[in-house]
Amino acid sequence: MQDARFDITALGLSLLSLLALWWAAAWLGSDPTVLPSPAEVWGIFLREVADGEMQVHFTATLLRVTAAFSLAMGFGCLIGLVMGFNATINRWFSTWLVVLLNVPALVVIVLCYLWIGLNEVAAITAVALNKTAMVAVAIREGVHALDPKLRDVAHVFRMSPTTRLRHVILPQLWPYIATSTRNGLAIIWKIVLVVEFLGRSNGIGFQIHLYFQLFETGYVLAYALSFVAFMLLLEFTLLRAMETRATRWRQRTA
Repeated sequence: MQDARFDITALGLSLLSLLALWWAAAWLGSDPTVLPSPAEVWGIFLREVADGEMQVHFTATLLRVTAAFSLAMGFGCLIGLVMGFNATINRWFSTWLVVLLNVPALVVIVLCYLWIGLNEVAAITAVALNKTAMVAVAIREGVHALDPKLRDVAHVFRMSPTTRLRHVILPQLWPYIATSTRNGLAIIWKIVLVVEFLGRSNGIGFQIHLYFQLFETGYVLAYALSFVAFMLLLEFTLLRAMETRATRWRQRTA
């Protein structure tokens, strides 16, 4: 509880400091077309919410993030488990992961739009492909780090594959899954913005592209910060709780 209160206090002070610096920079610059004040951006945000535009585009981006994240985590975990437990498959396909990790996200997005078309399938596929390899690598390393003694105990007690997965393997993999989840969400929503910027007709990225062309810095900040605020909320609620659960078994055995 004390740590949680400290985190909330630290977050509050950090955000207040950031707002103060932003306000000072806007005041010194005295040009709202370049850097509007927090109050001006907040006013724009409220107007967009009142018009219903913010909800429409925020929801579109959130749905894409959810779909791409689910695909990337699902396939990434599956690939990571298979490669972690099977040395032959790992040896053959390890290079594929290296290639996927090093192909720029922009190239993957453009190729998906060229091959599949300017549609939702291409957009979500492009985002998921950019993250799947990262998840697979993390889970594979987690499998390689499994404690062989615990594996031997499971073998001695003749645990079924399901029981072994639930009580022996998954608790040890939770830290890697939690890290992949946190990093995945942080990266995926940024890639979704690029996807929307290049080839979608709605979403936060589309609105940022629109107001970039109109040189409306305040609107760009209002839309971008709306999703940043949502990700911060997710970080300090769901992701922190997931991280605590991921390390709980280590604390019990310490």
